[in-house]
Amino acid sequence: MPARKGLTLVNLDSDGVDTAFRADVLQGLSEPQKAIPARWFYDDIGSDLFEQITGLPEYYPTRAETEILTERCDEFGGLIGPGTAVVEFGSGSSVKTPLLLGCIDPAAYVPLDIAGDFLRASADALAAQFPNLPVFPVEADFMRQVQLPADVTAMPKLGFFPGSTIGNMVARTAVDLLRTMRATLGEGSQLLIGMDLIKDPKVLTAAYDDSQGVTARFNLNLAARINRELGGTIPIEDLRHVARWNDEFARIEMHLEATRTIEFVVSARRFAMTEGETIHTENSHKFSRRSSNTLLLAGGWTPRHWWLDRQERFSLVLADATVPRSAP
Repeated sequence: MPARKGLTLVNLDSDGVDTAFRADVLQGLSEPQKAIPARWFYDDIGSDLFEQITGLPEYYPTRAETEILTERCDEFGGLIGPGTAVVEFGSGSSVKTPLLLGCIDPAAYVPLDIAGDFLRASADALAAQFPNLPVFPVEADFMRQVQLPADVTAMPKLGFFPGSTIGNMVARTAVDLLRTMRATLGEGSQLLIGMDLIKDPKVLTAAYDDSQGVTARFNLNLAARINRELGGTIPIEDLRHVARWNDEFARIEMHLEATRTIEFVVSARRFAMTEGETIHTENSHKFSRRSSNTLLLAGGWTPRHWWLDRQERFSLVLADATVPRSAP
């Protein structure tokens, strides 16, 4: 059974371009430290490249998270229970999402994503794997509150945010997103969220600068997307992928670095970069148990259960939207 047609909640301009994408790119390229939010990696090409990244030898988070979902399946089933509408923030992985759905016997599955074609392909794949499960894809920017399909309004909600995507955001943005998720899901909802852990910087750096160069292609595709969608003339051959550990902020940073002085146009506006100047494209913050709990509480979620893989590289946290009367 294919997924329901679903909803499209993305605002497009007269050129068919996401208005938020254009605004973020033009604003980010105008800053002294050029920067573009990591969420814009995920057009259809970027989403496909990220799926390739998850299978790379250096990229441990997917294997670690899959291990937790597999080995703790009974615990998830007992804590979440049947009859829940699973709302996934980002298109479902071909590995992780089916594992969760198989553990908890949900009443519906609602994937939210801004990459429409990738979203619908993922939703159809899940619907084929779970033919009795209603699937309602919603093309939307989940950084803003989303009106969920009426079919799931009365169901208890579980938000699913795997892969430590929350780590891509600085703390204030992450807190805003967690509050937005709570508003989308409603009171009494639960959230199952992946949060990557602080570890050896060599392991972390390798995960974001793999030997096959897939992550580099993923990073450079952001510049290619700007050229495709915003009439850009960025000379991609003069950019290189850079990944480095920032110990002060406990994060991996990804940049696109100019290998020579360049000039280019985006949406009829002119920009320039000197040799060595970068566009900051991603942060991937890493957490301790204490810092992950602090972040969730600030976002309106109370952590209830915390799981690790066997090598203690990655965590899954189950939280609920009931704020405690006093801090734990």
